[in-house]
Amino acid sequence: MAYLNENYLKLQAGYLFPEIARRVREFCQKNPEAAKKLIRCGIGDVTEPLPQAAIDAMKRAADELGHRETFHGYGPEQGYEFLRSAIAQHDFRDRKMDIADDEIFVSDGSKCDCGFILDILGDQNKVAVPDPVYPVYVDTNVMAGHTGGARKDGSYEGIVYLPCTAENDFVPEPPRGSGEHVDLVYLCFPNNPTGAVATRDQLARWIDYAQQHDALILFDAAYEAYISETKVPHSIFEIDGAREHAIELRSFSKIGGFTGVRCGFTVLPKTVLARTESGKTLPLHPLWHRRWSTKSNSVSYPVQRAAEALYSDDGRKQCRALIDHYMGNAKILRQACEGIGLNAYGGENAPYIWVKTPKGLTSWQMFDRMLNEINVVITPGTGFGAQGEGYFRVSAFNSRENAEEVARRMKKL
Repeated sequence: MAYLNENYLKLQAGYLFPEIARRVREFCQKNPEAAKKLIRCGIGDVTEPLPQAAIDAMKRAADELGHRETFHGYGPEQGYEFLRSAIAQHDFRDRKMDIADDEIFVSDGSKCDCGFILDILGDQNKVAVPDPVYPVYVDTNVMAGHTGGARKDGSYEGIVYLPCTAENDFVPEPPRGSGEHVDLVYLCFPNNPTGAVATRDQLARWIDYAQQHDALILFDAAYEAYISETKVPHSIFEIDGAREHAIELRSFSKIGGFTGVRCGFTVLPKTVLARTESGKTLPLHPLWHRRWSTKSNSVSYPVQRAAEALYSDDGRKQCRALIDHYMGNAKILRQACEGIGLNAYGGENAPYIWVKTPKGLTSWQMFDRMLNEINVVITPGTGFGAQGEGYFRVSAFNSRENAEEVARRMKKL
């Protein structure tokens, strides 16, 4: 009999979003009439149609596959050059960041890359994550055997949790004191779930920390296109020294509505180093390249052509319209929360509103109350970590009609 990976047995009862789905399913079975009125503001899935530029590009690519002269089989494992070049130029070099085409690795989404990147990192690394945190950062490390067992509060031994609270504007500070050294740090800005953004000075402090401790920062910038404040950095590579200490994860899911299409990318500069047990330092870039060459055949040709089309003039305008739509929803939903006396954060540079529960209610109690009283699904903050208890997340990914209806229903709470 084969042995299983016992690290999976450390995982908590269920990943946050499947647990939400289970509770919603039970509610709908017991309340079929209320189920017809259900509005989902929980999981961060987009709702609006794809940009027309992407649709047209996929159709043209599909037609190419129908002719011998233009047929495409296996593509480059790291992504087609036409897409990698477009990404490096428009997202980085046009913004005065020195990123080469071959430092871009195309994948089927940044969520996947959060786990894949651990393939090339050792299990000796001391890992730090924000709290609250996108659960994938933690669970993938548990699965890979980089943590101890689970504690009663849902945290894991062996992980350093960086508190993100209203007092620090939900932006974690580098660790200090006896446990100040970590090897690997996860940062996400604009943040999921809190909607917070980090200033240039705050990110510079993290790069300073990385330089002092030879640490590696995994920077999740999946929501960078939602930043509205001109002084807020869109990339960790805007900070001096980041090329030696950071890997950036990005996605087309929230920019171009690709949650179902699946396409994202990782930026791994050739200057990022890691060490062996013997103390030798080596670049991570060739290891990541080898990982992709061995374990993947990248993303389908039509999808990569669709992603490339998002950088066209029409594609950019259409993506901007999508983002403006969702941020319009965010404004409506945040005002609705504040209108009934709740403390709300985010919703200005990110499509999420982070809301303090009314005094005395836990996150899951607020989830149940919203579900049962006004038939609205939100995400309980405790699912994102211990510091998330007493908060809930509202997603602005919805139709305008639904956002306005949720605002009306919230007045009943």
